[in-house]
Amino acid sequence: MWTDMKPAVFFERDGVLNLCETVQGRPSPPLRFEEFRIHPDAPGCLAVLKRAGFTLIATTNQPAVSQGHLSRRELDLMHAQLRRKLPLDDLLVCPYDDPSHPCHKPQPGMILEAAFKWSLDLDRSFVVSDKWMDAKAAQVAGCTSVLLNSPWIGTDHHDFVVADLPAAVTKILDLQQNLHGHALAASA
Repeated sequence: MWTDMKPAVFFERDGVLNLCETVQGRPSPPLRFEEFRIHPDAPGCLAVLKRAGFTLIATTNQPAVSQGHLSRRELDLMHAQLRRKLPLDDLLVCPYDDPSHPCHKPQPGMILEAAFKWSLDLDRSFVVSDKWMDAKAAQVAGCTSVLLNSPWIGTDHHDFVVADLPAAVTKILDLQQNLHGHALAASA
């Protein structure tokens, strides 16, 4: 039986919603607004998921804030642009450099906070990322992870690996249809 709780898609910001440089074999997020570029696939892909009824939330670790490499003003400018260009319902940031902090992915704090704030059904929600930390947070929170194939997906648990953001949207819509079909059959 469906409740008032809604499904969501949680997106890793860097490398999924915006383009990210690779420096010394690691993803290097932009530190200045002038470097910030929204991924060309993101607007159309998120619009499709929004029309399908998902709550759309970006989550991002930004330890450069607490390290002093990224000013809060620059971060706010980047996020204002994301909010203007993408149909996001919320954008959650962990500014801490402490991997044990409850909001620092792979901890599930940002997902759990959003679930409470937005009345989300995490069993019917998805996490889209190109990094293993998001898949781990998804697993702990009870979401399904859909990882974009990258050097940073690791070998830990992940539910699905797809080629790119459009493929992730297709996978999510297929899974949602299967879940909805099973729920309707069970209630008949």
